[in-house]
Amino acid sequence: MEAEQQQKVVAALEKGAVSCGWNFSGQRLAVGSVGGAVSVYDSHDSSSPSHKWQAHESSISNIVWLPPESGDAIACVCMDGSLSIWEEIREENQIVTWKRCLLLESANCYVLDVKFGVFSSSLKMIIAYSDGHVKIFELLDPLDLEKWQLQSEFENTVDSISRFGNLICVSASIACKPKQAQIGRTKPSFILGFNSDSAQLNSPKIWEFEEAHQRWLPVAELALPEEKGDSVNAVAWAPNIGRPYEIIAVTTCKGIAIWHVGLNPGSNGKLSTKKVALLSGHDGEVWQLDWDMSGMTLASTGGDGMVRLWQCNLNGVWHEQAALDCGTVQN
Repeated sequence: MEAEQQQKVVAALEKGAVSCGWNFSGQRLAVGSVGGAVSVYDSHDSSSPSHKWQAHESSISNIVWLPPESGDAIACVCMDGSLSIWEEIREENQIVTWKRCLLLESANCYVLDVKFGVFSSSLKMIIAYSDGHVKIFELLDPLDLEKWQLQSEFENTVDSISRFGNLICVSASIACKPKQAQIGRTKPSFILGFNSDSAQLNSPKIWEFEEAHQRWLPVAELALPEEKGDSVNAVAWAPNIGRPYEIIAVTTCKGIAIWHVGLNPGSNGKLSTKKVALLSGHDGEVWQLDWDMSGMTLASTGGDGMVRLWQCNLNGVWHEQAALDCGTVQN
């Protein structure tokens, strides 16, 4: 069933917008431009941005809101490989401003993706780099977004002694285990996949923090043996409101794979995995994935300009529930 009767424009973005991200309540939208400017739209008046400032000199490829526990703050990933964090400052009798709290730059590698998660009562920042490494930073003071400390760094490989030559990593995708999914097992977890020329890096892996030895371990790999070389465009971890397993979506050139992942590790320390569906319908590659709050509906978008919604019926069969042509939406 098409969703044409439910189409509605919620914000009219300015020319040059190349990335955007909703905050956790869905009430604010941050937009990055090709010229490096950031605009913030509020739901009560989305006709024009409530705030706009020049954040970078280069194009902003991704914008991510920090968890609400950190106030109103965003992270910007730029095409020049840098990453910045901006916090909204509200003081009595003062004009609301956005302050830069952090700027990460490197001459050797680029930031490809960033995600945030509240693990063990502390905020963690997970960054994927163009050299195949992931760095995890911990916020030392919950009231000060300027104070971050590097907690861990490793490659996205099962073999910890792997060494690569000159890698070409085009993109990476990170998804943290949602809060709702941490009721049964409280260990911090995230999944990471790369779009690179290395099969070892590409396959999406679930990483879990081991408190006893203070290290991150790979506990699952979401790729069949013949698929481990496929480049990963996006990953998305569904919220869990009572299922006896986790659901994770992974998109490659072959389509959108739906995986079931066990809640508890086996004797070998690994989580059980099962690929239950491969969704197709987009004309071209899928770029982004996102779940609704219930973890029952998956949204996907790609190069064909379509947004497609996917659901699983009572028989366990995944199907396309609705499709939205973004090029024909009317006010």
